[in-house]
Amino acid sequence: MGFKILEYLQPFCSFLPEVSKPERKIQFREKVLWTAITLFIFLVCCQIPLFGIMSSESADPFYWLRVIMASNRGTLMELGISPIVTSGLIMQLLAGTKIIEVGDSVKDRALFNGAQKLFGMLITVCQSVVYVVTGMYGEPADLGMGICTLIIIQLLCAGLIVLLLDELLQKGYGLGSGISLFIATNICETIVWKAFSPATINTGKGTEFEGAVIALFHLLATRTDKVRGLREAFYRQNLPNLMNLMATVGVFLIVIYFQGFRVDLPIKSAKYRGQYSSYPIKLFYTSNIPIILQSALVSNIYFISQILSSKFAGNLFVNLIGTWAESGYQRYPIGGLCYYLSPPETIGHIISDPIHAIIYIIFMLGSCAYLSKTWIDVSGSSAKDVARQLRDQQMLMRGTVRRAWSTN
Repeated sequence: MGFKILEYLQPFCSFLPEVSKPERKIQFREKVLWTAITLFIFLVCCQIPLFGIMSSESADPFYWLRVIMASNRGTLMELGISPIVTSGLIMQLLAGTKIIEVGDSVKDRALFNGAQKLFGMLITVCQSVVYVVTGMYGEPADLGMGICTLIIIQLLCAGLIVLLLDELLQKGYGLGSGISLFIATNICETIVWKAFSPATINTGKGTEFEGAVIALFHLLATRTDKVRGLREAFYRQNLPNLMNLMATVGVFLIVIYFQGFRVDLPIKSAKYRGQYSSYPIKLFYTSNIPIILQSALVSNIYFISQILSSKFAGNLFVNLIGTWAESGYQRYPIGGLCYYLSPPETIGHIISDPIHAIIYIIFMLGSCAYLSKTWIDVSGSSAKDVARQLRDQQMLMRGTVRRAWSTN
């Protein structure tokens, strides 16, 4: 039945543009060039504002998730990689639970990838319509039908561009994955801006710089009590501080250190005597895929909760899902399920509400572990899949005999 479902979608997938596979080996310099072009197009789209929006100065409902979703509010990259990740999450779960059966043949994989792309475009349309209808860019009655349709078309075209850029890199024209590249670029841009932003903000205690490093020198120069100014630079609230920056650098160094941890399985060829090799198994076996999928799951829960909260405020069921409050340009959960799925902001919040911290840690670790296990099973990188691949290549672990590979 799974094959029939994918085959039914094949005529619709043919309408979507597709990047053809390279007919020759792409040289490294060409891959670097295509990667740079892809990144340039993405960054340009991040700076082009949507035409026709009335205002995007209200509280951002996805402020905390925009970094991992590689999105930028009020621009063509409003949705970022959210449609791609969401469609990939749902399709992989459907395949992992055998609701959709996907074979190992080239045709089945092509049908699956085409269905995932089609589903991503449908999610893009749905999210665009909901964004416009809920008044994120102004009241639909004030915008008019023409402008609302134009905004949806812009977001749809931007979503298609992201899909094609990601497919361009995955087909071998560039380096790595488009999703990982966009996320890394957005994170680096955010870190640099939060550290050295010259923008000024009135906090009620005077004008302060947004950038943590610039704010350090400004506070030391303007505060008569230098110790108090230094403490404020390290621990100030609602603005980037030096502790945030130091924690980010610390996590970055820790990840780089553990990225090199791996176990090399010694293998040998069963066909050619004396041919030895090794199969590396990294500590971060699934890389950042579980985090991306978990972020997509949480962002969709936030999205649904805020829509229900704005339309049915005060409803008991809606409040159980989440209640929200605004603080400047941020919108954050203060109750319900969404509150316990959100990370504690400071150590003080952990001390004042330890149950929140415990539930968040359990949810984060549990969901990432489950998504990681599901991804391994679906992507063909489980122990059985790797053993089958080595067996097909007539490779054995050193110290084993060929007869051991004949068993299933």
